[in-house]
Amino acid sequence: MCKRSRGCAGIPDFPKQSFGEVKNTAKAVPIIEEFSAYIRLERGLSARTAQEYSRDLDDFARFLDKERSEKLLIGASLTDARKYVMTLMGQRRYTAPAVRRRIASLRSFYKFILRSGKRADNPVVDLAPPKEPRRLPKVLSEREIGKFLSAKVNIDDEFLFSRDHAIFEMMYAAGVRIAELVGLDMQDVDRERRLVKVTGKGNKQRMVLMNKTAVRALNRYLNCRPHCTSQALFISKRCNRLTARAVRYQFAAFKRAAGIERAASPHTLRHSFATHMLERGADLMVIKELLGHENLSTTQIYTNVSMEHVRQTYEDSHPRDKER
Repeated sequence: MCKRSRGCAGIPDFPKQSFGEVKNTAKAVPIIEEFSAYIRLERGLSARTAQEYSRDLDDFARFLDKERSEKLLIGASLTDARKYVMTLMGQRRYTAPAVRRRIASLRSFYKFILRSGKRADNPVVDLAPPKEPRRLPKVLSEREIGKFLSAKVNIDDEFLFSRDHAIFEMMYAAGVRIAELVGLDMQDVDRERRLVKVTGKGNKQRMVLMNKTAVRALNRYLNCRPHCTSQALFISKRCNRLTARAVRYQFAAFKRAAGIERAASPHTLRHSFATHMLERGADLMVIKELLGHENLSTTQIYTNVSMEHVRQTYEDSHPRDKER
């Protein structure tokens, strides 16, 4: 009896091939095979990574010459590489991450060619990868924030309702990240001075402010908070520190109760905080400090978000466009 599940009883042993993958029956380019062996054996990269690099290089070789000439591949110029990138982004409509991956393959290959002495320079060392288009953060309008913070979720459980309400009031009031919020301890909050000591990325600490509405919500929660040994500010019913997952779950419940249909997450409250503060005249440097950004350029994206809000309001409200 044949022990193999395939290739028996006259059934051919087909090679594995994913759906949509075009089988390459052409003979491999020797220098690409040599490079593939190098990155697997000497650099310790996975077989899958070596296969992807080889596929990228084979595509570039085919771009240079339909016969995939090894000589043309080794001797390619910076101009050849730039034309290839332009073709990928233009005619072939590759995304920026896909093109950057191809460029990374070319850079690794020509470093190998340079080290092996097959040419005296690296033609793609100055080949700049395309920049990923910077997406504007998603924000909720002030009206949507009002509906969200007024949502009635777990109203039959005073502890859960007051806790979750205080969480979201604080996130919007202080612009804190979800990890920063669940990491807060009781001693980190000064309700009289409306200050919160936050530990952000890289364990860097900063002081943020709360508004009076957030303090009132926090006071209501602390009056219901069970007495337990945990020093965590926000806890579960079992007195464990609340997790980021639990906050996301409750955010989704508040969002549904508020009737907000578009995509949003707890981090949207941070983006909304920064955008609304900017729209109401707050200084960009102040927002930078409150958010804990290292560079002002990171905070400046909210100026674009703010302008987009103004544009959308204009488009939705101008009477001449409304008439039409």
